[in-house]
Amino acid sequence: MFIGWDWATETHDVTVMDNSGARVDRWEFPHTEEGIARTLTKLAVHGAPADLPVTIETTRGLVVDRLLAAGHPVVPVHPNAFHAMRPRWGASKAKTDAGDSLKLADYLRTDGHFLPRLEPTERATMELQALTRQRADHVAARIAAINQLAALLDSHWPGGKSVFCSLDSDIALAFLERYAAPASAAKLTAGRLEAWCKRHSYTGNRSGSALIERLRSAPQPASRLSESVVEQLVRVQVQLVKSIRATIRTLDEAIADAVAIHPYAQLFATMPRIGKVNLGQIIGEIGPILERSRTSEQFIAETGVVPVTRASGKSRVVTFRYAANRRARLAIVGYADNSRHASDWAAKIYNDARADKKRHPHAARILARAWLRVMWACWRDGTCYDPGTHRANSKIKQDPETTQAA
Repeated sequence: MFIGWDWATETHDVTVMDNSGARVDRWEFPHTEEGIARTLTKLAVHGAPADLPVTIETTRGLVVDRLLAAGHPVVPVHPNAFHAMRPRWGASKAKTDAGDSLKLADYLRTDGHFLPRLEPTERATMELQALTRQRADHVAARIAAINQLAALLDSHWPGGKSVFCSLDSDIALAFLERYAAPASAAKLTAGRLEAWCKRHSYTGNRSGSALIERLRSAPQPASRLSESVVEQLVRVQVQLVKSIRATIRTLDEAIADAVAIHPYAQLFATMPRIGKVNLGQIIGEIGPILERSRTSEQFIAETGVVPVTRASGKSRVVTFRYAANRRARLAIVGYADNSRHASDWAAKIYNDARADKKRHPHAARILARAWLRVMWACWRDGTCYDPGTHRANSKIKQDPETTQAA
């Protein structure tokens, strides 16, 4: 039996098809607990969940989680790939929910052996993935909030922006919280500003006279807003930045606690210049790929650090791989770029790539590819990364039966 699941936000449509391509059953149900539970019960009538693969146009979400929890093999299909297959069932490309669920089931019946199946991820890995992804979202929000604060100062208080860009981040926010408008900083002198910086543990090399010169020499804004409104705008934006920074610190602590008890952490914790957050990102994003990959080359390809070759009788092009786990690629490439500052082996791979006229992003991906082979070997053998052994072997041996990725 083959199941086609056409999902939506309010209603779903399911078709059950047999090996001959005949529709055995079909029903529509709402996106409610009762509807999903009733559907899982009806599917169980047609066989054991492990023998009923379900194809659906998404890789995550509540429906996918419920199907995996029930024991159904889930075969995700990209909407673009499914759309390209529509002419198989008619030139008109007609679309209905019932028709889509039938086409999905038929697509699984005829081409299911080409399609990868989702594997349930370890709970600890999923939790770490969720924490690191939320941290990445908060970091992006912090950058946006700081940029908005800088734009606000540039329009209404250029002098405050000059001082803000000259101080450390914590001290700069404290400065704007205390002096949020030109009027509040009008009586500042070099001595008072230097004493204020010393009380807040400023470790920069700029003196109070240099900071006050930046404050005074900045151009005057042509803003028609009152001082009170500017002060309120700046202080509210500063509070936003500080609150986001506080949530990031909270997530950092949670990630460190999750990494400490994760079974994969010991395998990679001794790798050069890998921090708690980066280790959490690597485990959360690369861990699921490790679990489902059968070869090191499949593992490296799904992480997205190898190019894609498109060849025919007339042309051959090797291009950047876009169809990959972007978060996993960012995690491993970021680590690879850091590792070359603490590992002679990594530095040599990177420098050789640069000497071969590769740009920095390309050279970093080449180094990331080498580190992924190290991680594959550690995970496959269940042994922790040992710098001494790694240096003695000079490189990680590949599986003889695997071929080199493009």
